[in-house]
Amino acid sequence: MENRNNVTVFILLGLSQNKSIEILFFVLILFCYIAIWVGNMLIMISITCTQLIDQPMYFFLNYLSLSDLCYTSTVTPKLMTDLLTEKKIISYNNCMIQLFIIHFLGGIEIFILTAMAYDRYVAICKPLHYTIIMSRQRCNTIIITCFTGGFVHSASQFFLTIFLPFCGPNEIDHYFCDVYPLLKLACTDTYTISLLVIINSGLIALVTFVILMLSYFLILYTISVHPAESRSKALSTCGSHITVMVMFFVSVLFIYIRLNITFPEDKVFALFYTIIAPMFNPLIYTLRNLEMKNAIRKMWYNQMFAERK
Repeated sequence: MENRNNVTVFILLGLSQNKSIEILFFVLILFCYIAIWVGNMLIMISITCTQLIDQPMYFFLNYLSLSDLCYTSTVTPKLMTDLLTEKKIISYNNCMIQLFIIHFLGGIEIFILTAMAYDRYVAICKPLHYTIIMSRQRCNTIIITCFTGGFVHSASQFFLTIFLPFCGPNEIDHYFCDVYPLLKLACTDTYTISLLVIINSGLIALVTFVILMLSYFLILYTISVHPAESRSKALSTCGSHITVMVMFFVSVLFIYIRLNITFPEDKVFALFYTIIAPMFNPLIYTLRNLEMKNAIRKMWYNQMFAERK
């Protein structure tokens, strides 16, 4: 790969050139990363060690937490290291690997969120058929489809980028390797490729976002006839989910639904879908979920009781 390019390493310009601001970013991102690890590990342990794993919603949530952990870990450790160093470099091969992995895991996350919205739609709008529609076999098929969809999406992004010639500038105005910052450095016309990126990433995000919003609209419409107490609880839960989804998808769409034009604000928007939104997922699915809180409380109570015995 390196032989066909003059560029063998890329220089990442990172989030800021100001050392004081970089240290502040390091502290904030470290806090977010710890919260992501603690929250998602707590969710995965609580689900796999209790009977919640038998319920489709928590079956999907377990995979969402795993994808969140892997997804943020593709970018965050490198970002934190770069915030403390003068030279922020990444090899050509590692750049391409990072590009593939982040789109693979990001694709999986988007598709799992869609699966979870579908699960909630079936549970609320078709409760009598829920156990038949969301059987374990169907759930396994959905998860395999999510992984396959993520791979197809990522592979197409990867092959759009891997054959580009880089023969001069090697400074990426970003904190990780992504398609548009790399297209900006390519020494060839990238207009057609940027159109393909919009079709791939932009339209996938847009269609998924519309499907998610439509499913939550149907859910809210269905519960509008329920008693006020249960309706307010459902509205509160759905409102939290929708807030994080809007945060995630709006930032993704801001970057991928346009042609190969980069803005300084891209890095800030990228923080929302790579770190901030994944950090809020565990908070919403634990603090706003009575079943999950009870499972966590029961699991740790049993653990403490076993240690005392």
